[in-house]
Amino acid sequence: MKDAAPQTIYLKDYTPFGFIVDSVALTFRLHPTATRVLSTIRFRPNPDATDNRFFLHGEQLTLISAKVDGTVVTTRPVAGGIEADVPNAPFTWEAEVEINPQANTALEGLYMSNGMYCTQCEAEGFRKITYYPDRPDVMSTFDVRIEADGDNTPVMLSNGNGAESGAGFANWTDPWPKPAYLFALVAGDLIAHEDSFTTMSGKPVKLAIWVRPGDEHKCAFGMEALKKSMTWDEEVYGREYDLDEFNIVAVDDFNMGAMENKGLNIFNSSCVLASPETATDGNFERIEAIIAHEYFHNWTGNRITCRDWFQLCLKEGLTVFRDAQFTADMRSEPVKRIDDVIALRARQFPEDQGPLSHPVRPESFQEINNFYTATVYEKGAEVIGMLKTLVGDEAYGKALDLYFDRHDGQACTIEDWIQVFEDSTGRDLSQFKLWYSQSGTPEVTVREDYEGDTFTLHLSQKSAPTPGQDQKAPQVIPVAVGLLNDNGDEVLPTQVLELTEKEQSFTFPGHATRPIPSVLRGFSAPVTLTHDIDNDRRAFLLAHDTDAFNRWEAGRDLARDSLLKAILQGDAPSAAYLDGLKALLRDDSLDPAYRALMLGQPSQSELAATLHKMGETPDPAAIHAASEALREAKAQSFADLLPALYAANQVEGPYRPDAGPAGQRSLANAALSLLTRLDGGETAAKQYDAADNMTLQLSALGALLDAGKGEDALSAFYDQWQYDRLVIDKWFSMQIMQTKPENVATTAQALTQHADFDWKNPNRFRAVMGVLAMHHAGFHFEDGAGYTLLADWLIKLDPVNPQTTARMCSAFQTWKRYDETRQGKIRTELERIAGQDGLSRDTTEMVTRILNA
Repeated sequence: MKDAAPQTIYLKDYTPFGFIVDSVALTFRLHPTATRVLSTIRFRPNPDATDNRFFLHGEQLTLISAKVDGTVVTTRPVAGGIEADVPNAPFTWEAEVEINPQANTALEGLYMSNGMYCTQCEAEGFRKITYYPDRPDVMSTFDVRIEADGDNTPVMLSNGNGAESGAGFANWTDPWPKPAYLFALVAGDLIAHEDSFTTMSGKPVKLAIWVRPGDEHKCAFGMEALKKSMTWDEEVYGREYDLDEFNIVAVDDFNMGAMENKGLNIFNSSCVLASPETATDGNFERIEAIIAHEYFHNWTGNRITCRDWFQLCLKEGLTVFRDAQFTADMRSEPVKRIDDVIALRARQFPEDQGPLSHPVRPESFQEINNFYTATVYEKGAEVIGMLKTLVGDEAYGKALDLYFDRHDGQACTIEDWIQVFEDSTGRDLSQFKLWYSQSGTPEVTVREDYEGDTFTLHLSQKSAPTPGQDQKAPQVIPVAVGLLNDNGDEVLPTQVLELTEKEQSFTFPGHATRPIPSVLRGFSAPVTLTHDIDNDRRAFLLAHDTDAFNRWEAGRDLARDSLLKAILQGDAPSAAYLDGLKALLRDDSLDPAYRALMLGQPSQSELAATLHKMGETPDPAAIHAASEALREAKAQSFADLLPALYAANQVEGPYRPDAGPAGQRSLANAALSLLTRLDGGETAAKQYDAADNMTLQLSALGALLDAGKGEDALSAFYDQWQYDRLVIDKWFSMQIMQTKPENVATTAQALTQHADFDWKNPNRFRAVMGVLAMHHAGFHFEDGAGYTLLADWLIKLDPVNPQTTARMCSAFQTWKRYDETRQGKIRTELERIAGQDGLSRDTTEMVTRILNA
């Protein structure tokens, strides 16, 4: 029988909880299948509440006993928890429940991961641990006692500072009030990589990264990243750490990247463990950024949290923006910006333009886990960036200081955030606030006029209808613009135009010759830009634009135009694009990482979106063929340059993951990918054999597979790394990424039969099914086998891990772009998923929204 329809929750219906929680004391008596949780919670009536019903969330709990002020109380089971009669005065609630961590395959609440006890409580996992008002606006201090078999579980960790401990027990105290979603517990056989940090006020902090035995050698980089993050947050935001210790734990089975639990961050092992031999440069950079992100949450998320889950972007958008600032400072600001925009266009733009579109702050949801999205995180960060652009760096800094001072220890809303900026700047931000409530990606159109000595830019904006929002009001869009002369000299440095109306014109007098505009510099707003210019202009900007992002964008536009003409008209690759790119690659004054990005081209999914917007029906096979033809043309056009480019960017000496050598390896490997098309893999084979780090080894393996000569290397790679779970994730993924479209589904199916395919592990599942969905031509191959395979596995996974299943459903969100045959095949699979008995609330919501496109 199908489950009852999920209940929709609305922002407008928010009311505060009827009681204030003054303190929480928890005792855990750990057992794999029968953990007992004893809670003692001090409540008092909330004078601001209108509903004084005593309701506690609870799921999958066996209630052993419940007392109020020491007297046994009768509880009433209701949807999502229990109710009880309590006095209209302060009282103490005591309860004992039993839970089964081993059976908890959803990885929410308390569960087991390879013999280790672990928790994940955001968003609503704490209700699977004990009865509690599991909502972010209920904040309290926590005292925790953990009891376990000391031989098998020697390490027992929780939030805050360690207190008394001994054989078979450990006590922890967190003096800072927090919501239940920030609770954490980890217990098991772990080894610590230890260090220390002294804060700007001279306070010592004990640091530790806890790992399974055998992973100790993969912690050093993560520890250095943590210390850099702590220093940066002090220097840039004035935020000092507030506990005596900071612990990180690496966990293999984890649905997300990491979790910012107060004082005890829990990380997916892929996001913290790294060594030169097992992690790529990209892995190192991602680890550095995620460690920073979770640490920065200590203030933007923990000390100040969100009132309700509709305000999720308050903590996530701001913290993503802060970690992007950090990475830009640690590495390269232009490269980071380009990377972020590539990711935004790949993940958030399709979401914003399809059936899963929602505002940065949603108005409703059925399952909050489905709103941990690129819109909330990445677009939320873009909104923070626009706000900083509009008010300026100094005003932004003052506003943040006021935010921390005014709201420390509170659960806040977007209104609180906006009010801080209005109070500190005197500026009316009511129109800017539309970025939080309107969904969709605005389109900005640019027209130019030149008369006399006055140059004029005419800007207009429009937003297409999105689910639930047919009419859109004009938004505040900061458009960063610079002007160049015919020699490429900048005649007007970057200035920010504020587009606030449907149409506006901006004049620039005093130009004896017509200037050349560089528009939307630094990608100053998350919009699409329509600017009717020819390829000569794009080639000029590729050669001369003084804004690094727009210079890259000009090359990207030339590549896109070339690809579209190849797809629609059968044209050969653009000589103007190839010539301009070649000249840029020869410029050794440019950052190697930047030149490596220049060698890239629009993704096949991005091209499909562009064709759909043009009113064309995307043909995945034609898009793939054109993309491959352009890569081949690059190889042939740059044949005289590639060997020297590859040789010049070989890094001498011991491996270092920092920006300089990583940029060189990035450019060398980009050159290798093209060079392999010329030498049949000879250079790649030499690199593979000589590689002393994973960046070189994996790129060489990919090049060999692309050349059809990688089978021996693939087998050797598995033999070398079969006992390293994170590297074997790469082995699984690489085989699908480098497979021809017609063989992608067959390859993925075969890999699901491999002995190492642990489909219950989110990392391994994503390494196969996630990569299948990202292989555009393979997933959308005309026989529909990719659709069927993914649907089969989502149906299998949903009863075990609904959260991962639901998120993977987004692979189908763009289905209305394609031809009727493909649409029919996808609809069949979506309806098959939707028709499953007992389908989870998470997956039901996602599939329903996608089907209703």
